[in-house]
Amino acid sequence: MNILLELFVVTFRVLWAFVLAAAKWLVRPKEKSVAGQVCLITGAGSGLGRLFALEFARRRALLVLWDINTQSNEETAGMVRHIYREMAETAAAAAPRVAGEGEKDALPHCDLQVYTYTCDVGKRENVYSTAERVRKEVGEVSVLVNNAGVVSGHHLLECPDELIERTMMVNCHAHFWTTKAFLPKMLEMNHGHIVTVASSLGLFSTAGVEDYCASKFGAVGFHESLSHELKAAEKDGIKTTLVCPYLVDTGMFRGCRIRKEIEPFLPPLKPEYCVKQAMRAILTDQPMICTPRLMYMVTFMKSILPFEAVVCMYRFLGADKCMYPFIAQRKQATNNNEAKNGI
Repeated sequence: MNILLELFVVTFRVLWAFVLAAAKWLVRPKEKSVAGQVCLITGAGSGLGRLFALEFARRRALLVLWDINTQSNEETAGMVRHIYREMAETAAAAAPRVAGEGEKDALPHCDLQVYTYTCDVGKRENVYSTAERVRKEVGEVSVLVNNAGVVSGHHLLECPDELIERTMMVNCHAHFWTTKAFLPKMLEMNHGHIVTVASSLGLFSTAGVEDYCASKFGAVGFHESLSHELKAAEKDGIKTTLVCPYLVDTGMFRGCRIRKEIEPFLPPLKPEYCVKQAMRAILTDQPMICTPRLMYMVTFMKSILPFEAVVCMYRFLGADKCMYPFIAQRKQATNNNEAKNGI
């Protein structure tokens, strides 16, 4: 009888979860504040990582930027400092009015800083040593954005083993190292947020990018298992958000093309739009965000349809060989570089 009662309670909770999810579609949840909190972003030197840094800066977070490219990372830091200066000037101009109204600013803008670290997240010891420097020089991290990613751009049988290993290390294994470095303090404080920037190719795959798909599937699996572990430990103060965008126009997959008749209805995402959608999910503690929403349907259909039916859909959309032009461009660029260097 107890198990029947428990089954009834579980059924009610499942239905109630659907009600709450529907309510969030109708009424936009209030965004939480990250002002003054330490936010660490990997792969911050370009692409989505840079845009994440700018968005968190606008929300007055204290930024820690990691990237393997020192120069591009410093360029991002310069953009962040420019945002901080603008906010400081705005706050200074508004100070007399605020003082006259008897209000007090929650966080002085002059306290905002950005720290840069050159770190290869694909190397475990580099991650741990850099994390130790961050703890000593900045403090404990409250928001961890695992964003760094690479792609080899080779067919499986043409891809050197070293590039396959590199893809797995940066896109998947690095999430283990960064999380192990910063999660203990989050658990102690029961406060924090871990963001996994994966891909729609971590939910369904396509031909020609086996290493990339495997790494993103691994990142998604890691994130979901970690989320369940935090729930099992009843650490409700630590939030997680999984970000799975469709093809983003950052140049990473330049040349990738689906069927030309379909492409106007499913074009590559603008990076700014992708990051704004992800930020909304992060700041409202949304567990997962797929952009565009059509990706939810594709994932669902992949789960219920026979494999041959999925293949038919891929061929109709031109998704079965969408990566082939990209791979061809990468191969041509590699050949040109080798010719230029006299190899």
